[in-house]
Amino acid sequence: MRPAVYTRLLRLGLHILAGALTILLLFPFLKANERDRRVVAWARKLLAIVRVRVEVRGRPPAVRGEGALIVANHVSWLDIHVLHSLLPSRFVSKAEVRDWPLIGWMAARAGTLYLERTRKSDARRVNEAMAALLRDGECLALFPEGTTTDGTRLLPFYPSLLQPAVVAGARVWPAVIRYRHADGRINLNAAYCDDISLGQSLMRILAQDGILAEVTFLPPIPSVGLHRRELAGRAEAAIRAHLAADAEGSQPGISARPRAAGQ
Repeated sequence: MRPAVYTRLLRLGLHILAGALTILLLFPFLKANERDRRVVAWARKLLAIVRVRVEVRGRPPAVRGEGALIVANHVSWLDIHVLHSLLPSRFVSKAEVRDWPLIGWMAARAGTLYLERTRKSDARRVNEAMAALLRDGECLALFPEGTTTDGTRLLPFYPSLLQPAVVAGARVWPAVIRYRHADGRINLNAAYCDDISLGQSLMRILAQDGILAEVTFLPPIPSVGLHRRELAGRAEAAIRAHLAADAEGSQPGISARPRAAGQ
């Protein structure tokens, strides 16, 4: 293993510690917009440390005011930080993440909603919380596949996760996340799936010379008048079509030029 990898690992550990101290000591005294600003800045620095560069295509939703639910394909633990580097949003995550050392606590304090998918009562609780936040104009994000893939395929969406958008009348924004090498090929080393551990995934990513994270926001889907199954089906079909078109070398429906995160 190259010495640079251990240097990045040390920097990452210090950055996580600094983030934890910020949440513990400053967040209780900060207004929501200042907390959001710090979360975005923290995510951008984390990605810089692990040498992930973000490009975004299409138009992301407004941060606040209209109530938006981002639904994206799920490839890596990097996904949350990539989306956070572009705009502040509250994530819905599986309850297991809450048990990750330090990271789970930090995510909870940053506004993540944890869901016990095996408990119907918990799903009801999270759905009600999501609907209330969407009505208040918040931006939420989730991964309706329920698990990760290597980024070359898409699993069926769970329609129940989109029920809050139907209840709140919020628009759903399909987003496609892809990780690439410098030459444009899909970078499978960024994926966190199958039997790989979090530590193994982290070291694999740190060993890369650089990773391009490409986020494509597809046109939003109005939820008014749709059943959650219809809404999930349309969002899944949009992402699946874009992934298929990308594999064939074309990208339909996206006219915006790529821009770096933060520009």
